[in-house]
Amino acid sequence: MQDLPLTPPSFFWSKAASTTDKMVHEWIYQMKEQDEIKMKAFWDVVLFGVPLSRSSISPSGASEFPEAFRRSWKGFSTYNIDHEIDLSELSVADLGDVSMHFTDINKSHQNIKEISQWAKQTFPRSFPVAIGGDHSITAMLVAGIKNCEPEQKIGLIQFDTHLDLRDLKPHGPTNGTPIRNLIESKIVEGDHIYNIGVHGFYNNHSLIQFAKENGVHYIPLREMRKQGVQQTVTRVLNELSAKVDSIYLTVDMDVLDISIAPGVAASTPGGMHSNELFEAVYSIGMGQKVKAMDIVCIDPTKDSLALPTVKAGTHVFLSFLSGFVKRRQKMK
Repeated sequence: MQDLPLTPPSFFWSKAASTTDKMVHEWIYQMKEQDEIKMKAFWDVVLFGVPLSRSSISPSGASEFPEAFRRSWKGFSTYNIDHEIDLSELSVADLGDVSMHFTDINKSHQNIKEISQWAKQTFPRSFPVAIGGDHSITAMLVAGIKNCEPEQKIGLIQFDTHLDLRDLKPHGPTNGTPIRNLIESKIVEGDHIYNIGVHGFYNNHSLIQFAKENGVHYIPLREMRKQGVQQTVTRVLNELSAKVDSIYLTVDMDVLDISIAPGVAASTPGGMHSNELFEAVYSIGMGQKVKAMDIVCIDPTKDSLALPTVKAGTHVFLSFLSGFVKRRQKMK
């Protein structure tokens, strides 16, 4: 087997005896060696950590989230009472973490792109989920998928306080540039990008102008609330699905209000409520063309003692998978 820039998971759970009722840490299978990947040709979901935060504009410990994410599993059941769905019917594999270079961001980004492409090729029937890391990783993850399907049109749904359209020339590939990076690299067209949740005083006018000039769709949080979460997501999914072959979901957890999610690099007041985000990603999980996702920008070192931001990130992951299960049930 090829030598991949992939290391075993940063944290392992010992498995209890099998029971009917499972907690998340008892359900997700964790790979201890690369050769274990051969054990099963098909997983419903494959996840991997991307512990990078050196490319963050603001000081960030987002590289710590993949481990904190895994540690949080013990606090969650596989059963979603809101939708009466048991996630344990899915087979989920934790492949480990993408290897990061200590100082070379470009090398780290290259590793991310390589693993994204490899995961798509190795598990073509599986749904890949990347756990970041800062938002710069999204451009690399989507680029890796694009390498597998160069003729396919990829659309992007982004939950974010920020447009992430900063100019790469002065900034480099940071957490403020991934969406512009995808547009300028001609990987994703501006018209195929929908940002939901921008609000307040956190995007310069020049970035708004770039968005308008390149056809990027942005839906302010105020507008989403007027339309309703379900109505907004349904409209976005319908519009985007008519234009592209597949859809990538990126969730920047700084879209949440600072009172709910203090553990992000750029926390802001006036943001989304957690129940709104959970409802939104559940609905997106049901979208037939949604084929991959990431969760980014959680900094456990800035979180409060109860770890509300870490737990919200895990809840986003499980909420999306609840919609994914619903999608599969409708297809049967």
